[in-house]
Amino acid sequence: MEYVQEQITTLHGFSTDVPAVRTDSTAVIVPMAAREFRSAAATHVLTELSAVDPERVIVPLRAPADEVDSFEAWFDEFDLSIEMLWCSGPAIAELLSEHGLHGERGKGRDVWLALGTALESEYIVLHDADTITYDRTYVPRLLFPLLNGHTFSKGYYARIEDNQFYGRLFRLFYEPTIRALSDRHTGSILEYLDSFRYALAGEFAGTSDLMRRLRIPRSWGLEVGTLGDAFSLAGFSQTAQVDLGAYEHDHRPVAGETGLSDMSTAVGAALFLSVEEHGITPEYDALREEYRKCATALVRQYGLDAAYNGFTYDQEAETAQVAQYASAITQPTIDTRLPAWANAPIKPKAVTAAAEADRKKAIVAEQ
Repeated sequence: MEYVQEQITTLHGFSTDVPAVRTDSTAVIVPMAAREFRSAAATHVLTELSAVDPERVIVPLRAPADEVDSFEAWFDEFDLSIEMLWCSGPAIAELLSEHGLHGERGKGRDVWLALGTALESEYIVLHDADTITYDRTYVPRLLFPLLNGHTFSKGYYARIEDNQFYGRLFRLFYEPTIRALSDRHTGSILEYLDSFRYALAGEFAGTSDLMRRLRIPRSWGLEVGTLGDAFSLAGFSQTAQVDLGAYEHDHRPVAGETGLSDMSTAVGAALFLSVEEHGITPEYDALREEYRKCATALVRQYGLDAAYNGFTYDQEAETAQVAQYASAITQPTIDTRLPAWANAPIKPKAVTAAAEADRKKAIVAEQ
């Protein structure tokens, strides 16, 4: 156990005490996809949230029309007022297209749609629905820094299960990429990005003022993409990270659609877009080679750490992942981020109206 402070405020979980904070001015966004329907993890998350009693719980849902009614009936089983925002309907698609916001559908897009309506609350917390170890302390822990002089907070945790290291995308792609960039460039943005103990955590929170000024990547670049804007909006002095303790969630394969390899491409695009915006222009072929060196060194370090703890560690498999992730070290092309709600060409009420129209049509079609 350690108590080291990073350049950003780091709040450690030394005790079981839960910060005493009010949640009645907080909106919690929990994005879900079709696979979350009645899953053990999502059921657990919503059950625990019932004990938190936030002002609002908003679930941006990405699912087929014929599943909307089932999700709504499931949500009614919880002692929790859940606002479902169906993100996959035609009215939503038409609204976005009319305002030049059409494009890739993904987790980030869903979060952006929900974020607009969540801005009515003073504070906004976002977390995933696939966390097996989720507990009711997450929301107050993420809120605590916001009530004490900070405007942005991020969760962190150790991804260890069954005597193995997980968190592969962070360990084997993000961490060595930041090291490689720092070896070749200097800049406060790199120091900021390197301060987070788990930069790809899906659990973060902010004041509504900060959240309305975030530009949101459309897909898996959501978590790292928000950090680029958080650097500009909150900086070192108003950013905190909080220990969320034990953390387990569903695992993804490396290859295949929505696998870690595809995710690395989205994460890399968001990361490099952020560093280029802050004045760092990598030479990507050279950076790719530097990444391989840094990642190979980290594989050896993790291997020794695993051996020290008696963990299982497949060094060959980890090295193979590094080779796959290297292809994500490439210059970003077009910026597909959704605009900050402060500058958006549509109003949040238009989104909720379109989503509600889609929801009603979907339910009628199923009856």
